[in-house]
Amino acid sequence: MASVNVENLSALSAKHPKPANTFTYGTAGFRMKADLLDSVIFRTGILAALRSKKLDGKVIGCMITASHNPAADNGVKLVDPMGEMLEGSWEAHATALSNAQSDEQLVDYIHSMVSSLKIDLTKPANVIIGRDTRPSGVALVNAFVDGLKVLDAKSTDYGILTTPQLHYITRCLNTAGTPEAYGEPSAEGYYKKLAAAFKTLVDGKTKLSPLILDCANGVGAPKFQEFLPYLGDSLSVKIVNDDIDNASKLNLNSGADYVKTGQRAPVGHKMTPQDRCASFDGDADRIVYYYQDEDGTFKLLDGDKIAGLAAMFIIDLVKAAGIDSIKVGVVQTAYANGASTQYLRNTLNVPVSCVPTGVKHLHHEALKYDVGVYFEANGHGTVVFSPSALKTIYSAEGSSPAQAVAIRSLRALSEVINQTVGDAFSDLLLVETILTQKQWTPKVWDQAYTDLPNRLVKVVVQDRSIFKTVDAERKLVEPAGLQDAIDAIVLKFRDGRSFVRPSGTEDVVRVYAEAATRSETDELAHRIGGLVFDFNSQGSGPRPREFI
Repeated sequence: MASVNVENLSALSAKHPKPANTFTYGTAGFRMKADLLDSVIFRTGILAALRSKKLDGKVIGCMITASHNPAADNGVKLVDPMGEMLEGSWEAHATALSNAQSDEQLVDYIHSMVSSLKIDLTKPANVIIGRDTRPSGVALVNAFVDGLKVLDAKSTDYGILTTPQLHYITRCLNTAGTPEAYGEPSAEGYYKKLAAAFKTLVDGKTKLSPLILDCANGVGAPKFQEFLPYLGDSLSVKIVNDDIDNASKLNLNSGADYVKTGQRAPVGHKMTPQDRCASFDGDADRIVYYYQDEDGTFKLLDGDKIAGLAAMFIIDLVKAAGIDSIKVGVVQTAYANGASTQYLRNTLNVPVSCVPTGVKHLHHEALKYDVGVYFEANGHGTVVFSPSALKTIYSAEGSSPAQAVAIRSLRALSEVINQTVGDAFSDLLLVETILTQKQWTPKVWDQAYTDLPNRLVKVVVQDRSIFKTVDAERKLVEPAGLQDAIDAIVLKFRDGRSFVRPSGTEDVVRVYAEAATRSETDELAHRIGGLVFDFNSQGSGPRPREFI
């Protein structure tokens, strides 16, 4: 059996010494201050090579980004061959490799992986790389490539990409020449595919007013500028917050996360009631819409609203196409607004699943439906079509002009949607398709249902690991007695709902609360926050004054 060239590994590893920190690969991969990442990304390169060899040389993707985090942060995540997140069982291997204390431990762990996973080191390895606009990205790509060299992996650097483009290209490369070919494996191929489908969907429809697009001073700005010529006159967009030359502006007072959490418009654009607005996050895998009401009130159309809009449109198309065999389902997390869940179940009569927080959980559950719609409230999501659903759609023949139009729209919709991962570009085109076909303003869209007021607060705790949840993170089973105390408080509030879950990255517990009014919601959130802080003296540091 082939083994690792220890001398080669030691020479390369010496360029990327491990700091004293402990690292964990989570849902977002590794993410932290960029100056701590050198050794982590070097070792992630080793992991990517091993993953490709394990899969007989299939292409693995690597994206270097920290998404909506500040510019000083960076991160890395690996992408499996079909454009999906790294298989969950390999997250533990990523963590173990990143924490090996010496080259000897590193070699030992690699050999243990080779043995237990039956990896043939003589197999080829192919990895592609993308990065966002962060200044730290170039050096981290070099560290990653050094990791690939340990196992003689072939690499292709695609330079600056959005995260979804990297996922798309990975899938295209692995399906090329097969019946499942996903498209041309390049940014240009991505633009051509999405633009052609969008033009089909809006052909003959009256164009909407221009969309004002906040790009968070991130990679979405130059990439959407590249995209616009392919769209031609099918869509009018005005880009704001596109300064990628000043790194400190990345995600600063702008972007989808800022808009969602702050419930306010980004800096860089003064809204009027006539404006249609949307925001990407820093790596363009999230999008939220928003507008200003006539009285000046800010109105957010987040991932829940997008999921409801998409589900409604797809259900209507399936009915119009006469394809009753296709069943549509929606996947949410506990953070979904309760009003959105009621709308989906009671008005659209669509099945709704709830899963733990994290894209990998949503995507996996969505695959159980013929057409699965999934969105997190933060604006990250997509729609996935099962192979059988696509076969049905592409083999259908309309018996009337209306049926033929609906079938053609379903086919184009499956092309305009990036099914590999949540994609802000693709989701923007999805929303613009629906609003154009319906000739809806943001206000009309918003009237489908009214969100319950909600509040999210953080409780700093001594040890987040003692908080254990079940039922898609909606119920605490440990510490014993805390869930009963939460339930007793919730019962005192109209339309009250609250859940508590530990953070995956820091020693805090997150409290989510909903109630009938804003004042009741704030009170509920602060009562639960105070309860968690005080429970068996779990809180750490000074008790927040707003806690009740």
